[in-house]
Amino acid sequence: MAFENLSEKLQNIFKNLRGKGRLSEADVKSACREVKMALLEADVNFKVVKNFIKTIEERAVGQDVMSSLTPGQMVIKIVNEELVSLMGSETTEIPLKPRNEITIVLMAGLQGAGKTTTAAKLAGKWKIKGYKPLLVALDVYRPAAVEQLKVNGEKQGVPVFSMGTGHSPVNIAKAALAHAEKNGNNLLILDTAGRLHVDDDMMTELVEIKKAVPVDFTVLVLDAMTGQDAVNAASTFDSKVSVDGVILTKMDGDTRGGAALSVRAVTGKPILYVGMGEKLSDLEQFYPDRMASRILGMGDILSLIEKAELSLDENQAKEMEKRIRKAEFNFNDFLDQIGQVQKMGSMGDLLSMLPGVGSKMKNVSIDEEAADKNMKQTKAIIQSMTAKERENPDLINPARKRRIAAGAGVDVADVNRLMKQFEQSRKMMKQMSSMMSGKKSRFGGLKLPF
Repeated sequence: MAFENLSEKLQNIFKNLRGKGRLSEADVKSACREVKMALLEADVNFKVVKNFIKTIEERAVGQDVMSSLTPGQMVIKIVNEELVSLMGSETTEIPLKPRNEITIVLMAGLQGAGKTTTAAKLAGKWKIKGYKPLLVALDVYRPAAVEQLKVNGEKQGVPVFSMGTGHSPVNIAKAALAHAEKNGNNLLILDTAGRLHVDDDMMTELVEIKKAVPVDFTVLVLDAMTGQDAVNAASTFDSKVSVDGVILTKMDGDTRGGAALSVRAVTGKPILYVGMGEKLSDLEQFYPDRMASRILGMGDILSLIEKAELSLDENQAKEMEKRIRKAEFNFNDFLDQIGQVQKMGSMGDLLSMLPGVGSKMKNVSIDEEAADKNMKQTKAIIQSMTAKERENPDLINPARKRRIAAGAGVDVADVNRLMKQFEQSRKMMKQMSSMMSGKKSRFGGLKLPF
């Protein structure tokens, strides 16, 4: 996960500060040197690090920290505030025109950054918000890029405008705008060609496209795993074609995080979204304060809640609540839970959002492939049960277990393991039912607000 190493190092530095009753100026400067090294190792731009550390030192050596009863906490607060400031302080949205007008968004970036997939992800997000997007295939140099856009557009339920590879990108862009005006599309997303490296032909083509159609917003898609190379590319693109905002992809990969911490300070352009996976739903709004919180090991509960709200079915949740109140919980409910958790994303990503868990995950290897396989096996076992067995798990005796195992293609031991997990879940649901009924719990005698 992004920032894993940086997060661990910063937390160790702050752990040492917390252990001190009072901080001397030497303590602060020593901690700042360690923070500086951690940031440089994370591939953060040298000038950015220099200014960042200077600001922290000036604030941390101040009277409010030295005289504080909890100076270590004060230093952490300052670092958190400066990290937020470094990444942009405020969340930036792509400004879309009213739905009765056409907004044109141009997607630019180097080949391999994930631009085509990101264009489809954005289209899907805006479709949910009530817009009628049209994806436009302007990469005439790679037939595979056109096909990829069509496949992704179909998955998102968004139309794709293409004229193949025999026309110039400028003419395709003009034709796409005319098509949108005729067919009621109010959002054009132009997927332009990428190159292996920045070159004059690429920049000239982008400038010509922007002259041919009234582009409202230019988005630069950068691969976060390329670190400072991504930041350098951003500076070049901005000087040539004027970039309005940045989307960082592959933030779920083994990236040191330097691009996310440098790009705003170096280019002055806001980070709009971050790509957190291959799925077309894996595009998250970028919140500087939440990202700073994750870097410092404080978790990101707000993002976790938003994931849950987007992924969990409200009607199912209400029905589940009713069943819990009646102390009813069967394998159909168990299957629903599995499906809804899968919608929320990878287990590693979800755990990283919990306060204090990110740093502990450093030495814990989560085999996502194995976890996915286990989920599929569990679903197969439940789906091999009869409707009556799912409704009333107490019916499942040894003979039925053998039949279920054969139907799912697993061992009886796997069925027994699932039955044990289910029983544990059912006991927990009964306890929750008792709490919901108004009985005082051992957790402070509080009633749950249901």
